[in-house]
Amino acid sequence: MRLFGNAMSPYGRKVHVVIQEHGLADKVALVDVNPRQKPEAVIPVSALGKIPILVLDDGTAIKDSPIIAEYLDAEFGGSKLLPRTGLARWKALTRIADCDGIIEASILVRNERLRPEAQQSADFIAWNLDKVKRTMAELEAQAAGLDKNFDLGTIAVACVLGYVPRRLPEFEGLANSHPGLAALRQRLLQRPSIAATEPA
Repeated sequence: MRLFGNAMSPYGRKVHVVIQEHGLADKVALVDVNPRQKPEAVIPVSALGKIPILVLDDGTAIKDSPIIAEYLDAEFGGSKLLPRTGLARWKALTRIADCDGIIEASILVRNERLRPEAQQSADFIAWNLDKVKRTMAELEAQAAGLDKNFDLGTIAVACVLGYVPRRLPEFEGLANSHPGLAALRQRLLQRPSIAATEPA
């Protein structure tokens, strides 16, 4: 199998954590790509040009990090990280959706701030930043119990905590603004798969 992605992608990190958890490093060849700089490296396997993409040995392309993570967990991990049925499954999937929403809104804020100041939309920034703040506050309220069961939802939270403080200055002092999440991050970093994939 080949995994198209790059080390800076928080979406790709989720997949890398699953690879570590299930000991799949020798089964998955990593293809480092930047779709913006070299779209021709990605478009042949995904018309959207989005990463990560897992290409199976028969050429089948599995796209989008939650789907790739679930595929790897179901096929190689006995669904250890995402139950096949039951409320725990739906809670984990909902947490993944929330975390992907945080990352998406954070990227939009960061990209808008990279534009020339005169071209930036303060309303657009505020609108998306509010999404991040509200959902981070929701996670903060749940932080004490978010690592009781290590699943794909927990992995998604770890990826948010490794990404947002690096990209949005409002969250640089996570220990001051979100002490529960800061403590959770430190607990999660005790797990080898989280520590090994933490952005430099």
